[in-house]
Amino acid sequence: MNGAQALVALLQQMQVPFVSALCGNGLDPLLAAAHEAGLRIVDTRNEQSAAYMADAYARLTGRLGVCAVSSGVAHVNALAGVANAHYDGAPMLLLSGASASESLGRGGFQDLDQVALARPLTKHAELVTDAARIPVALREAVGAACGGRPGPVHLTISLDALEGQAPPDCLDRAGRLPGVATARAAGDPGEMAHALALLANARRPVIVAGSCVFYAQAGEALHDFAWQTATPVVIPIWDRGVVDTPWLTYMGVVGAASGEPDLLAQADLVLLLGAGVDYRLGYLDAPPLRPDVKIVRVQADARHLYQGIMPDVAILGDAGTVLEHWSDMWAAGDLAPHSGWLEEARERHDAFYQRWWEEEDDPHGPMNGGALVATLEAALAGLDPEPVLLIDGGNIGQWAHMRLASRRYPAHWLTCGASGVVGWGVAGAMAARLACPDRPVVLLSGDGSLGFGLMEFESAARQGLPFVCVVADDSAWGIVASGQERRHGRRLAASLGPADYAGAAQALGACGVRAETPEALRAALCEALERRQPTLIQAPILCGGPAD
Repeated sequence: MNGAQALVALLQQMQVPFVSALCGNGLDPLLAAAHEAGLRIVDTRNEQSAAYMADAYARLTGRLGVCAVSSGVAHVNALAGVANAHYDGAPMLLLSGASASESLGRGGFQDLDQVALARPLTKHAELVTDAARIPVALREAVGAACGGRPGPVHLTISLDALEGQAPPDCLDRAGRLPGVATARAAGDPGEMAHALALLANARRPVIVAGSCVFYAQAGEALHDFAWQTATPVVIPIWDRGVVDTPWLTYMGVVGAASGEPDLLAQADLVLLLGAGVDYRLGYLDAPPLRPDVKIVRVQADARHLYQGIMPDVAILGDAGTVLEHWSDMWAAGDLAPHSGWLEEARERHDAFYQRWWEEEDDPHGPMNGGALVATLEAALAGLDPEPVLLIDGGNIGQWAHMRLASRRYPAHWLTCGASGVVGWGVAGAMAARLACPDRPVVLLSGDGSLGFGLMEFESAARQGLPFVCVVADDSAWGIVASGQERRHGRRLAASLGPADYAGAAQALGACGVRAETPEALRAALCEALERRQPTLIQAPILCGGPAD
């Protein structure tokens, strides 16, 4: 058994279903070993796409996503997906090839310090030059990726390490690898009790549920605790959602450019569950928050417990375990829920979102972003099982959050993540098809975003990965163009020329159609969902965002 075969065997032990890849220097032994062992390789046209696939798979499932690229600039390209996983805390492994170790640092082909480039974005990064080291290096990397707050990791493995002979007991040496985010930790009892006392005495508490609630599989625990205590819940825009059905306690996303119900600024207690402190929360500064607000922070990773702020109560524990214990403690204390505040919060929520819920749309006329999203919502309603919905784009993403994410934010919806990146969506849709083979997959993309991954329609068609992509085509970087027109009276490098995206999809082996009205879009969507072929629906819209 050589190093590449040992690596593949260990990935299969972790039940990694596929490796997204782009061939090149140093990868042949890995590709050959995967072929021999039956581990699926999904090849892409760009290393960014391979990395976005691994990132999207990890963010959808909580399981380790794996991609493999070659050396030099290929590795640099793949770091875009690693950066996305870094922002969102997704368990992802980037494997990068390299020339034989004897040439490293001496100016060999594509010689580059790949580990140094990856290290700031990863929880673990290592150069492996010995086949015997591969199993242990993989164990350490995967343990870091899936432990605490999950995140990306990286291994550069030299060609001679992949081709070299691994010890007969190398698989036993690696031990049992998790392959899934599994952090479980109960908080300190004293701090837990202190936090619950603050909640009981608060008048206007708010729960901010970050992505770590999803990775802790704590959606049900969050629902139960929020209902038990009558505490409003918000999710930072682009974090992972856990609100699969409408909750009376869920108040939408915060941090959208179009605003949100005025809740955080009114709160006298913020329960920060696995969420980062950043611009989406106003940095938790006062103002915009009240000067007397109390902050309780729950994090499964000590390195993030004091990020951005000094909380009044810091609890090292995973969201699921902490919420379950809090629920038991609340019930045992026979504490009163915040029913009056919850009712007021719901009134604020409904008043804020009313304009988007009741906007009149002409089924036969041209669409704006809101009409497109409303049509998409109506067309997908009632499908069983519900589709995986991916949202890739700035302007259309804002519309989607205003019209869709105000009532629910399911775990099977996926956005760009906290990085705010655009252009990951087509690769993400390919990953979603592999992660959720029994669900339809629908990608809502802007035309600017689509340009990054349009060629991957060929990859998807060739490898039998069907999905539906609805392209909101405003011939602009819409969210930037709208802002520039307000501020400067004109666009500055924010316009895009007309393009036949539907025709391009057809040329790449997919299906492409054009839909210019809500009625036509609904019909095109229904037909596309019946196809077993990647389908692009080009939907021209008027330029303008929810904030206009």
